[in-house]
Amino acid sequence: MILVWLPYEEAVARMGGLPDGLRAEVWDGSGPWPDSVGDVQLYVLPYMVGDRAFAPLPHMARLRVLQTLTAGYDNVLPLLPDGVTLCNAGGVHDASTAELAVGLVLASLRGFPGFVRAADEGRWAAAPRPALADRTVLIVGYGSVGAAVERRLAGFEVTVLRVARTAREAVAGQVDGLDRLPALLSEADVVVLCLPLTPATTGLVGADFLARMRDGALLVNVARGAVVDTDALVAELATGRITAALDVTDPEPLPPGHPLWSAPGVLISPHVGGNTSAFLPRAYRLLADQLGLFATGQPLQHVVRP
Repeated sequence: MILVWLPYEEAVARMGGLPDGLRAEVWDGSGPWPDSVGDVQLYVLPYMVGDRAFAPLPHMARLRVLQTLTAGYDNVLPLLPDGVTLCNAGGVHDASTAELAVGLVLASLRGFPGFVRAADEGRWAAAPRPALADRTVLIVGYGSVGAAVERRLAGFEVTVLRVARTAREAVAGQVDGLDRLPALLSEADVVVLCLPLTPATTGLVGADFLARMRDGALLVNVARGAVVDTDALVAELATGRITAALDVTDPEPLPPGHPLWSAPGVLISPHVGGNTSAFLPRAYRLLADQLGLFATGQPLQHVVRP
């Protein structure tokens, strides 16, 4: 029998059982790990438990597949043992992350944070605010999350521009390559970051990127914090020329007293893009499919490093 580690007690039942030839043990990232650590061949990383999830890796002598429950995997690659296939949770977080991205856009443009603060003080703070309608939205990183953001913008009467690593034609329309990004920034009222963190995208949103954004534009980051140069963003926000809505930051968690907390025109959520009620049902569907493929020796889904 091939041993797999799962992070939740109810996982096997929620997946409708295990394929023939597999048996499962549970480790949720807390407490000591099972004595079977040397025998496990597929390990599903516990979700949102930090570095504890990686602690057993040096002891997994027979490990063949490491499956994340996150879309991002930049923090996993440096720790991945040689010869181990890495798969991410492609598609699991698309809906929730896209919902949050659009929510951040609306909350920032329409001034929801100010309404909440005014209500706490018993003030009626009526004032005109920018609408999302008739705006141009630039999605930087047009993968599955970026496409999900566009689908949720469909009813808001916006123009959507798309940028990915390489140019291509998508179902929704033309996707430009990163070489077109500098020119497109000056056309966008809202810039939504959905791209993965790689050496090429680390610090992509720096002083030059921000300077090219048009006056009054909104930057939304649901990608990874390090895609943005934090010092450059704080400096640009201080001018009042642009605003920002950030679900991810660098550093993260954002420590008390950090300049981003008090920067003007910024809305911060604590990296909750994928952590919703939609997560577990989608995660179990992914794992059921993935374990079925693994048990029968078929190619796995969402392989990010063979």
